[in-house]
Amino acid sequence: MRINYEVFSVAFGSIRQNRLRAGLTILGVVVGIFSIIVIMTIITMLQNSIESGFSDLNKNTFQIQKWEAMRMGPHHHGDRNRKDITIEDFDRLQGMLTQALYIGAEQWSFGRVVKYGNKETNPNVQIAGMTIGALRNNNVKVEVGRDFIQTDIDFARNVCLIGMDVVDKIFTGVDPLGQQVIIDGLPITVVGVLERTPQLFGQSKDNYIVFPISSWQIIYGKTGRSVNITVMSHSKEDYNQVIDAAMGYMRTIRKVAPGEDNDFYIFSNESLISQVNDITSGIKIGALVVSIIALLAAGVGIMNIMLVSVTERTKEIGIRKAVGAKRADILIQFLFEAILLCIIGGVIGIALGVGLGNLVGKLINAQTAIPYNWIAIGISTCVFVGVLFGTYPAYKAANLDPIEALRHET
Repeated sequence: MRINYEVFSVAFGSIRQNRLRAGLTILGVVVGIFSIIVIMTIITMLQNSIESGFSDLNKNTFQIQKWEAMRMGPHHHGDRNRKDITIEDFDRLQGMLTQALYIGAEQWSFGRVVKYGNKETNPNVQIAGMTIGALRNNNVKVEVGRDFIQTDIDFARNVCLIGMDVVDKIFTGVDPLGQQVIIDGLPITVVGVLERTPQLFGQSKDNYIVFPISSWQIIYGKTGRSVNITVMSHSKEDYNQVIDAAMGYMRTIRKVAPGEDNDFYIFSNESLISQVNDITSGIKIGALVVSIIALLAAGVGIMNIMLVSVTERTKEIGIRKAVGAKRADILIQFLFEAILLCIIGGVIGIALGVGLGNLVGKLINAQTAIPYNWIAIGISTCVFVGVLFGTYPAYKAANLDPIEALRHET
């Protein structure tokens, strides 16, 4: 145990005595590890924030809509030629899809002004029309007041549920329940205040008002605006079966011929997160390639430095062997020096990468994150690089002839 301690002590001492050379060697490792960790930290923060933002949908829930959720590339231009999904399509699907726990319909209008008395919001309020099923599937919860009831939908009552951002803007010091707000010139009675929801990238998601979908369509029209259909299965076990059934029924309702592509799009939290992961995977691969190149360059530098060190310390090696040091002791000493240089560089690179990554993430209001799996990969890579590029210099030092080494002139 004493020999091992002395071996490690000599290795530490050698690094301390050659601080400039060691520092320049470490710098290459720092750059390689930093480049991968900073990118992975930012990506992890973005993914965590996106997953949190997608939590609006309840579990075992999916949506059917005209437009793809994340439209990119020229092959998505065909969406423009699709027919709108109508409320009649929803009514037929609701009657056919008996496998679902809840099925609902929703429509949205953006950039509206809400007035109460002499106060009004900015022209950025979202107005949603929903059925009761859509409220359940979207996890819309009433904190104060009441939820919609079926007669609100059936008779297109001018009632609404109001988000907390709107309450904060126009109902300061006033109980909003029972009050009438003016939206597009129409008086609408507030029957419920909605729970506040988690922010997405630091932006509130509570700047909206919900109407019964029948009332919404009277105000904004039934044509020219596609309906989004939301569906929840009873459990995770029957989730895929419900999706398959919904797809089959929608193809029948919309008269899609066998062999033709769907003229609607189905997505869930999982599919959106999968698309985000597909987008970021290319960035991860690119960052990994850059980091590997930088670490290989750093590894070559470490090997060169260690070979120089062996040459400079030939006489020291001869003395150590003369007083009883074994080949294994010399091998471990120089190999440990190479690994230690890599680990020091890796730790510095990880600290800088995580710190800068979270700083950049905070600028876009993403959730703080530490990519533990990539940190483990980074440390493991550092050890591997140290072993790979330190083995030859260590082997060369261990196999020096002690007599020839003692004769060596420095």
